[in-house]
Amino acid sequence: MVLKIINATEAKVGTNIIVDGNPCVVKKMDVSKTGKHGHAKCRIEAVGLLDGNKKVFVVPGHDKFEVPLVDKRKGQVLSISGDSVSVMDIENFETLEMECKDPEVKEQLNENNNVEYWDIEGVKIIKRKI
Repeated sequence: MVLKIINATEAKVGTNIIVDGNPCVVKKMDVSKTGKHGHAKCRIEAVGLLDGNKKVFVVPGHDKFEVPLVDKRKGQVLSISGDSVSVMDIENFETLEMECKDPEVKEQLNENNNVEYWDIEGVKIIKRKI
């Protein structure tokens, strides 16, 4: 589910956009105005929210980007087994299985800890311990 659609020139640092089907956050943005009849070009550096891969690309200023829906929620860790973490949502008490890809966060987790997890276009990941 896409939140909204924006022009490339409207993307600012910290804006979430979808690039090649992957949700990313803009880390650096440069807009260059070309000649009298030319179009503005946007050089965007973005980092993937799910995989952490860096993407650098140049697009015309009138190109459109989709802004993904990022739902930030809180939960309690029920159990940890390998890469899989069982989390209970604090608001609706739903039990969810998700991965914790960040090794620094994973080593801090214990049972009964509170965590912040993000639901990005249906994919749930643990972002930090609260």
